[in-house]
Amino acid sequence: MVQINFGRLGGQLGVLLCLIGFVLMSLGWNGAASYNSLPAQFPYLISGGVIGLAVVVVGAAMLIVQNHRVDRVRLEAAIDRLAVALEKQGLGGPGAQGPGFSGYVVAGAASYHRVDCQLSEARDEAELIGIEEAIDRDLSPCRVCAPPRVAIPARQG
Repeated sequence: MVQINFGRLGGQLGVLLCLIGFVLMSLGWNGAASYNSLPAQFPYLISGGVIGLAVVVVGAAMLIVQNHRVDRVRLEAAIDRLAVALEKQGLGGPGAQGPGFSGYVVAGAASYHRVDCQLSEARDEAELIGIEEAIDRDLSPCRVCAPPRVAIPARQG
């Protein structure tokens, strides 16, 4: 039984269409070259040249779309690996407040946020500090990202 890999079909079909388009253009050129009269060359130029060029453009577009899909899959995989690495270090993800929490928060003027909180990204005065210092400054925890309210003891080992 033959299995078709539809993920690669777009790129392969794009290459095939480009080749067919070039063959059509060469046939049109060959037909037009056999006549000295310009009105006799037009049917060959239109049928072979223009249609062949259109087929090449469609094939090239399919190749571009396929390459974009492959690049997007690679980028998503890299982002997933980065997210896993950050969660292992305790810098992000839903479990960052528990035992994997790194001990650092982003402090603003009146409140502190988890490292992955989007509210702290837009502030110019935000700085990365230890949670102990945020509590010493009497900063209130963010209501959106809910960072820890008490200092987490440092891990031994």
